[in-house]
Amino acid sequence: MGRYSFAAQNVHKTASLLIAAKQTKAPPPWFDIIGSQPPAKRLVRMPMQRPQKAGKKSSKLFTPINISYEEDRLRWEYFNDHPWELARPRTVLEEDGKDSQKWDWGLPLDASLNTFTNTLHRVVQRQRWLMRHGDLSETAAYDKARKEYYRYRHAMEVEARVAREEALAMGAFFGAGPMEVGMKLEDVQYENWKSWAVNETQALKQLSQSAYTGIEEEEDDLSNPSSADLQEISPGVPGSKDGLLAKGGAAVRPAN
Repeated sequence: MGRYSFAAQNVHKTASLLIAAKQTKAPPPWFDIIGSQPPAKRLVRMPMQRPQKAGKKSSKLFTPINISYEEDRLRWEYFNDHPWELARPRTVLEEDGKDSQKWDWGLPLDASLNTFTNTLHRVVQRQRWLMRHGDLSETAAYDKARKEYYRYRHAMEVEARVAREEALAMGAFFGAGPMEVGMKLEDVQYENWKSWAVNETQALKQLSQSAYTGIEEEEDDLSNPSSADLQEISPGVPGSKDGLLAKGGAAVRPAN
Protein backbone atom coordinates (compact mmCIF):
# COMPACT_ATOMS: atom_id res chain seq x y z
CA MET A 1 0.00 0.00 0.00
CA GLY A 2 1.49 3.25 -1.06
CA ARG A 3 0.40 6.80 -0.90
CA TYR A 4 -1.50 6.58 -4.17
CA SER A 5 -3.68 3.72 -5.43
CA PHE A 6 -3.05 2.76 -9.06
CA ALA A 7 -5.60 -0.06 -9.11
CA ALA A 8 -7.85 1.79 -11.54
CA GLN A 9 -4.99 2.30 -14.00
CA ASN A 10 -3.86 -1.35 -13.79
CA VAL A 11 -7.34 -2.86 -14.23
CA HIS A 12 -6.53 -4.22 -17.72
CA LYS A 13 -3.34 -5.84 -16.48
CA THR A 14 -5.17 -7.40 -13.54
CA ALA A 15 -7.90 -8.76 -15.80
CA SER A 16 -5.29 -10.22 -18.17
CA LEU A 17 -3.62 -12.06 -15.27
CA LEU A 18 -6.95 -13.45 -14.10
CA ILE A 19 -7.78 -14.70 -17.61
CA ALA A 20 -4.33 -16.27 -17.99
CA ALA A 21 -4.75 -18.05 -14.64
CA LYS A 22 -8.17 -19.28 -15.79
CA GLN A 23 -9.84 -17.71 -12.75
CA THR A 24 -12.25 -15.90 -15.05
CA LYS A 25 -14.12 -17.86 -17.69
CA ALA A 26 -14.79 -14.96 -20.08
CA PRO A 27 -13.21 -11.50 -20.34
CA PRO A 28 -15.32 -8.57 -19.15
CA PRO A 29 -17.11 -6.44 -21.78
CA TRP A 30 -14.72 -3.54 -21.36
CA PHE A 31 -11.56 -5.64 -21.78
CA ASP A 32 -10.93 -4.87 -25.46
CA ILE A 33 -11.88 -1.20 -25.12
CA ILE A 34 -9.53 -0.59 -22.18
CA GLY A 35 -6.81 -2.42 -24.04
CA SER A 36 -7.11 -0.16 -27.07
CA GLN A 37 -7.73 3.04 -25.06
CA PRO A 38 -5.72 2.73 -21.85
CA PRO A 39 -6.20 5.31 -19.06
CA ALA A 40 -3.78 8.17 -18.67
CA LYS A 41 -0.72 7.73 -16.48
CA ARG A 42 -0.86 11.26 -15.05
CA LEU A 43 -3.06 11.84 -12.05
CA VAL A 44 -3.31 15.59 -12.70
CA ARG A 45 -4.45 16.95 -16.04
CA MET A 46 -2.31 19.89 -17.09
CA PRO A 47 -4.06 22.87 -18.67
CA MET A 48 -3.60 23.33 -22.38
CA GLN A 49 -1.41 26.25 -23.40
CA ARG A 50 -1.20 27.88 -26.75
CA PRO A 51 2.24 27.87 -28.35
CA GLN A 52 3.90 31.26 -28.11
CA LYS A 53 6.51 32.47 -30.52
CA ALA A 54 9.91 33.34 -29.14
CA GLY A 55 10.49 37.05 -28.65
CA LYS A 56 6.80 37.91 -28.76
CA LYS A 57 5.46 39.87 -25.82
CA SER A 58 2.39 38.69 -24.02
CA SER A 59 -0.86 40.40 -24.82
CA LYS A 60 -2.09 43.15 -22.48
CA LEU A 61 -5.69 42.50 -23.35
CA PHE A 62 -6.57 41.31 -19.86
CA THR A 63 -4.35 43.77 -17.98
CA PRO A 64 -6.50 46.20 -15.95
CA ILE A 65 -6.12 49.79 -17.03
CA ASN A 66 -5.26 52.59 -14.65
CA ILE A 67 -8.37 54.38 -13.44
CA SER A 68 -7.65 58.08 -13.02
CA TYR A 69 -9.83 61.11 -12.59
CA GLU A 70 -9.27 64.78 -13.17
CA GLU A 71 -9.82 65.51 -9.47
CA ASP A 72 -6.85 63.31 -8.55
CA ARG A 73 -4.40 65.53 -10.40
CA LEU A 74 -5.94 68.72 -8.95
CA ARG A 75 -5.92 67.24 -5.46
CA TRP A 76 -2.26 66.29 -5.79
CA GLU A 77 -1.40 69.86 -6.79
CA TYR A 78 -3.24 71.22 -3.75
CA PHE A 79 -1.46 68.83 -1.37
CA ASN A 80 1.87 69.65 -2.97
CA ASP A 81 1.34 73.33 -2.17
CA HIS A 82 -0.26 72.71 1.25
CA PRO A 83 1.50 69.74 2.91
CA TRP A 84 0.14 70.69 6.34
CA GLU A 85 -3.37 69.88 5.13
CA LEU A 86 -2.40 66.25 5.71
CA ALA A 87 -2.51 67.04 9.44
CA ARG A 88 -6.29 67.41 9.07
CA PRO A 89 -7.34 63.78 8.56
CA ARG A 90 -10.59 63.17 6.77
CA THR A 91 -12.65 60.00 6.49
CA VAL A 92 -13.48 59.56 2.84
CA LEU A 93 -16.79 57.71 2.54
CA GLU A 94 -18.41 56.38 -0.57
CA GLU A 95 -21.02 58.84 -1.77
CA ASP A 96 -24.02 58.30 -3.98
CA GLY A 97 -22.54 60.33 -6.83
CA LYS A 98 -25.29 62.96 -6.67
CA ASP A 99 -23.28 65.84 -5.22
CA SER A 100 -24.24 68.02 -8.16
CA GLN A 101 -27.88 67.76 -7.05
CA LYS A 102 -27.12 68.64 -3.43
CA TRP A 103 -24.41 71.24 -3.86
CA ASP A 104 -24.12 74.24 -6.12
CA TRP A 105 -20.46 74.55 -7.03
CA GLY A 106 -21.21 77.86 -8.72
CA LEU A 107 -21.46 79.53 -5.29
CA PRO A 108 -18.22 80.74 -3.70
CA LEU A 109 -16.88 78.69 -0.84
CA ASP A 110 -17.10 81.67 1.53
CA ALA A 111 -20.71 82.50 0.62
CA SER A 112 -23.27 82.71 3.42
CA LEU A 113 -25.54 80.26 1.60
CA ASN A 114 -23.08 77.41 2.08
CA THR A 115 -24.21 75.17 4.91
CA PHE A 116 -21.79 72.27 4.44
CA THR A 117 -18.34 72.09 6.01
CA ASN A 118 -15.78 73.08 3.43
CA THR A 119 -12.78 70.84 2.99
CA LEU A 120 -9.98 70.61 0.48
CA HIS A 121 -12.08 68.19 -1.58
CA ARG A 122 -14.67 70.92 -2.06
CA VAL A 123 -11.85 73.22 -3.16
CA VAL A 124 -11.01 70.73 -5.90
CA GLN A 125 -14.64 70.51 -6.99
CA ARG A 126 -14.94 74.30 -7.01
CA GLN A 127 -11.79 74.59 -9.14
CA ARG A 128 -13.10 71.98 -11.55
CA TRP A 129 -16.41 73.84 -11.90
CA LEU A 130 -14.61 77.13 -12.58
CA MET A 131 -12.49 75.46 -15.26
CA ARG A 132 -15.55 74.08 -17.05
CA HIS A 133 -18.18 76.78 -16.57
CA GLY A 134 -16.19 79.85 -15.56
CA ASP A 135 -13.94 79.95 -18.63
CA LEU A 136 -10.86 80.15 -16.38
CA SER A 137 -7.54 78.46 -16.80
CA GLU A 138 -6.37 75.83 -14.35
CA THR A 139 -4.07 78.26 -12.53
CA ALA A 140 -6.66 81.05 -12.32
CA ALA A 141 -9.37 78.68 -11.11
CA TYR A 142 -6.98 77.25 -8.53
CA ASP A 143 -6.11 80.69 -7.16
CA LYS A 144 -9.75 81.75 -6.96
CA ALA A 145 -10.92 78.58 -5.19
CA ARG A 146 -7.91 78.67 -2.87
CA LYS A 147 -8.54 82.26 -1.77
CA GLU A 148 -12.21 81.55 -1.17
CA TYR A 149 -11.23 78.63 1.05
CA TYR A 150 -8.74 80.82 2.92
CA ARG A 151 -11.46 83.35 3.70
CA TYR A 152 -13.79 80.59 4.86
CA ARG A 153 -11.10 79.07 7.11
CA HIS A 154 -10.26 82.49 8.57
CA ALA A 155 -13.92 83.17 9.36
CA MET A 156 -14.25 79.78 11.09
CA GLU A 157 -11.15 80.42 13.20
CA VAL A 158 -12.41 83.86 14.26
CA GLU A 159 -15.80 82.41 15.14
CA ALA A 160 -14.23 79.66 17.25
CA ARG A 161 -11.94 82.11 19.03
CA VAL A 162 -14.81 84.49 19.84
CA ALA A 163 -16.92 81.60 21.12
CA ARG A 164 -14.09 80.49 23.39
CA GLU A 165 -13.61 84.00 24.78
CA GLU A 166 -17.33 84.34 25.47
CA ALA A 167 -17.37 80.96 27.21
CA LEU A 168 -14.41 81.93 29.39
CA ALA A 169 -16.12 85.21 30.28
CA MET A 170 -19.17 83.24 31.43
CA GLY A 171 -17.03 81.06 33.71
CA ALA A 172 -16.38 78.03 31.51
CA PHE A 173 -13.27 75.94 32.12
CA PHE A 174 -11.32 74.28 29.34
CA GLY A 175 -8.83 71.55 30.12
CA ALA A 176 -5.57 70.87 28.37
CA GLY A 177 -5.84 70.24 24.68
CA PRO A 178 -4.32 67.35 22.76
CA MET A 179 -1.22 69.39 21.96
CA GLU A 180 -0.62 70.35 25.59
CA VAL A 181 -1.14 66.79 26.80
CA GLY A 182 1.30 65.53 24.20
CA MET A 183 3.92 68.10 25.22
CA LYS A 184 3.61 67.11 28.89
CA LEU A 185 4.06 63.44 28.08
CA GLU A 186 7.05 64.29 25.91
CA ASP A 187 8.63 66.33 28.72
CA VAL A 188 8.23 63.43 31.16
CA GLN A 189 9.91 61.03 28.76
CA TYR A 190 12.71 63.51 28.13
CA GLU A 191 13.42 63.90 31.86
CA ASN A 192 13.47 60.12 32.29
CA TRP A 193 15.90 59.79 29.41
CA LYS A 194 18.07 62.59 30.82
CA SER A 195 18.43 60.90 34.23
CA TRP A 196 19.18 57.58 32.53
CA ALA A 197 21.82 59.20 30.32
CA VAL A 198 23.53 60.83 33.34
CA ASN A 199 23.70 57.49 35.19
CA GLU A 200 25.06 55.70 32.13
CA THR A 201 27.72 58.39 31.61
CA GLN A 202 28.90 58.15 35.20
CA ALA A 203 29.05 54.37 35.00
CA LEU A 204 31.15 54.53 31.83
CA LYS A 205 33.56 57.00 33.45
CA GLN A 206 34.02 54.77 36.49
CA LEU A 207 34.58 51.77 34.27
CA SER A 208 37.21 53.59 32.21
CA GLN A 209 39.04 54.77 35.34
CA SER A 210 39.17 51.28 36.83
CA ALA A 211 40.35 49.66 33.61
CA TYR A 212 43.93 48.22 33.42
CA THR A 213 46.53 50.33 31.58
CA GLY A 214 50.15 49.18 31.40
CA ILE A 215 51.46 52.68 30.64
CA GLU A 216 50.44 54.09 34.00
CA GLU A 217 52.04 51.19 35.92
CA GLU A 218 55.23 51.54 33.91
CA GLU A 219 55.40 55.23 34.76
CA ASP A 220 54.85 54.39 38.45
CA ASP A 221 57.68 51.83 38.38
CA LEU A 222 60.10 54.29 36.81
CA SER A 223 59.23 56.91 39.38
CA ASN A 224 60.43 54.53 42.14
CA PRO A 225 64.23 54.93 42.89
CA SER A 226 64.75 51.21 43.39
CA SER A 227 63.28 50.46 39.98
CA ALA A 228 65.58 53.07 38.43
CA ASP A 229 68.62 51.28 39.91
CA LEU A 230 67.43 48.02 38.48
CA GLN A 231 67.16 49.61 35.05
CA GLU A 232 70.82 50.69 35.28
CA ILE A 233 72.01 47.23 36.35
CA SER A 234 69.97 45.28 33.82
CA PRO A 235 72.37 45.85 30.83
CA GLY A 236 75.13 44.04 32.75
CA VAL A 237 73.18 40.92 33.52
CA PRO A 238 74.53 37.82 31.74
CA GLY A 239 71.08 36.75 30.64
CA SER A 240 70.41 40.10 28.99
CA LYS A 241 70.77 40.98 25.32
CA ASP A 242 74.07 42.85 25.77
CA GLY A 243 75.62 40.16 27.94
CA LEU A 244 78.09 40.69 30.81
CA LEU A 245 80.11 43.90 30.64
CA ALA A 246 83.88 43.77 31.25
CA LYS A 247 84.82 45.47 34.54
CA GLY A 248 88.62 44.93 34.35
CA GLY A 249 91.27 42.16 34.30
CA ALA A 250 93.78 40.98 31.75
CA ALA A 251 92.82 41.47 28.15
CA VAL A 252 95.06 38.59 26.95
CA ARG A 253 95.54 35.23 28.65
CA PRO A 254 99.15 34.91 29.84
CA ALA A 255 101.26 32.19 28.29
CA ASN A 256 102.52 29.29 30.40
